[in-house]
This record gives sequence, C-alpha cells and structure tokens, in this order.
Amino acid sequence: MPNIKSAKKRVKVNAAKRMQNKIQKSEMKTQLKAIAAKIAETKDEKLLSDAYKTIDQAVAKGLLHRNTAARKKAQYAAMVK
Repeated sequence: MPNIKSAKKRVKVNAAKRMQNKIQKSEMKTQLKAIAAKIAETKDEKLLSDAYKTIDQAVAKGLLHRNTAARKKAQYAAMVK
C-alpha cells in the first residue's frame, strides 16, 4: 500500500480507469456478438457496416489493437460471404 499522497491517488485513478475500460470492452463484445448472430441469420451486408463501426470505435478508444481490429473485420466479412 502506498504511503505517498500522489501514489495513493494513482491507485485510485488506475482502479477507476480499469473499471471504465472493463465496462467499455464488455459493451463492445456484447454489441459484436449481437451483430454476429444477426449476420449468421441473414447474411446481410448492411450489418457489416455496423460491425465495422463498432470495431473502429473500439480502436479509437484504445480497447483493441489495430491489427486485432483488422482481423475481426476480416472474420465478419467472411461470415457474410
């Protein structure tokens, strides 16, 4: 446990940011699972743009690495074809 005031603050700030990242990542995964289910049913290319948007937003927020995002986009494109 830290004794210095600034170190105590860092612990609090890091815990809050970790929780926020966890919430955002969970929401992203939920959205992508819902989109994947719809794509599996309908094979609709319009849903592909929704998946791409969600993935791009996750990259912008720093939740996903850009290479991971590219791989996920390719997987969703393959699901449609």
